[in-house]
Amino acid sequence: MQGPTMAGWLLVALCAAASAYCLIRSRAGAERDPARRGQARGEGLMALGMAAMALPAAVVPVPGWSAWAFVAAFGATGLWALAARHPHHAVGSLAMVYMALVMTTAQAGAGHAGHAAHGGAGGIPVLTGLLLAYFAVHAVASGIRLIPAPAVVPASGPPAVPRPELLNACRTAMSVGMFTMLLTV
Repeated sequence: MQGPTMAGWLLVALCAAASAYCLIRSRAGAERDPARRGQARGEGLMALGMAAMALPAAVVPVPGWSAWAFVAAFGATGLWALAARHPHHAVGSLAMVYMALVMTTAQAGAGHAGHAAHGGAGGIPVLTGLLLAYFAVHAVASGIRLIPAPAVVPASGPPAVPRPELLNACRTAMSVGMFTMLLTV
């Protein structure tokens, strides 16, 4: 496999794994808090969309209408996130809309199914730079939150070491994935 194709498949695997975990987590038995179930569902659907958008076009043919389907799906998701006051989900959804719009430009310019994650036509440099900065900061900040706190030694028994939640690891991985996808715009 070539480098870009391998990177594309690794991104697909990362996003698909995050999606599977988050969607399983969103089931009623895995998470008791309805708000956290909703967050896990949102993360899972976003990761699934990222996996679909990251499929290498050289290997998997992309239909011409797929970019507009991504615009519609992520546009609706972004509006829902704004209404639900989930700013990170809104930024992620709007970044996906942006990348899908870049895909439509690539398709129109190339005359065949182009893809932002496949060396697309290019976006607006300032907007791309702002989104890259946002997801870089988010990935580092959420990655830092994964570092466990020092062990607390209770008076009796072994020390209690808090385990970082895997959902936070999924958020970190998705920010890294979004950063990677934006690098190709």
